[in-house]
Amino acid sequence: MSDQPPSFDGFVCPLPLRDYPQIVLGHGSGGRLSADLIQHLFVPLFDNPALASLNDQAVLELGGMRLAFTTDSFVVNPLFFPGGDIGSLAVHGTINDLAVSGAQPLFLSAGFILEEGLAMDDLGRIATSMARAARQAGVQIVTGDTKVVEKGHGDGLFINTSGIGVVPAGVHIAADQARPGDVVIVSGTVGDHGMAIMSVREGLAFESELASDSAPLHTLVAAMLEATHAIHCLRDATRGGVAAVLNELAAQSRAGIELDESAIPVRPAVQAACEMLGMDPLYVANEGKLVAIVPAERVDAVLDAMHRHPYGREAAVIGRVVDEHPGMVVVRTAIGGRRVVDMPLGEILPRIC
Repeated sequence: MSDQPPSFDGFVCPLPLRDYPQIVLGHGSGGRLSADLIQHLFVPLFDNPALASLNDQAVLELGGMRLAFTTDSFVVNPLFFPGGDIGSLAVHGTINDLAVSGAQPLFLSAGFILEEGLAMDDLGRIATSMARAARQAGVQIVTGDTKVVEKGHGDGLFINTSGIGVVPAGVHIAADQARPGDVVIVSGTVGDHGMAIMSVREGLAFESELASDSAPLHTLVAAMLEATHAIHCLRDATRGGVAAVLNELAAQSRAGIELDESAIPVRPAVQAACEMLGMDPLYVANEGKLVAIVPAERVDAVLDAMHRHPYGREAAVIGRVVDEHPGMVVVRTAIGGRRVVDMPLGEILPRIC
């Protein structure tokens, strides 16, 4: 590891960092620009074995225990939306980053960056929602910090969180463990959160209200692990949606993934909103859905456990891991064609989490 600033001269990625003298929204999208920033700036400077796995959390050995540790920041706009708010979202998102390692979440931190002029009533509602979400999930917010920035410099409120959980013995879930023959499962309908945010921003109205799927997934993961410890990969499909998650898993596992478009569950209102806005539900963020890659022989047991859980009732098999086209995700369309589902490039829906 070197203390020298990284050099961008030798980059050969499609859109190297040297082409972006300033940060753009796409660097926070969870897609290709985010990956470029992480892999070519932060990872070389902060290099260590725990970071190198590039999971949504670090799993650390400490005193004979395996601890999962994660951090996240939330900048969603608007602060309140159908199905949740920035407070409950911060709790759920942090819990879920721990849960997809198989960990039981225990403790959270909460750092608030408040903008001068934020209504005290709004802050009270958000803090109350955050406390309620933590209590219902069985975690404690044990430390935190508060800063205030001048009016016009904070857009109301930003929240930073960290979380700690314990990984049970015998559980080894990581992004590089997908193997040909494995099956891809999604825990429910995709695109709900992102389209709920967009419906508020754009004033869209549908026969059925679009609502965020924001939810803590640790009890769903625990139920899946009771069925089998042989779960190879888990990710919650947030920024960049299912498409970004599967591209990350395919790349890190050096395997191909093939999806069946007709098997991907999408609510009619979400599908209609996506068509109206020219978006693909696979790229739209979720805050209460996970993607699992499991051995084919354990699929029935995992699906049965998921279907018996309130957050997994609509779980479905949507694809498989293959030998062909390693590192690439391909979808079989409803009309029998095939198309590549690439890593999202820019920011499709900014400020959604």
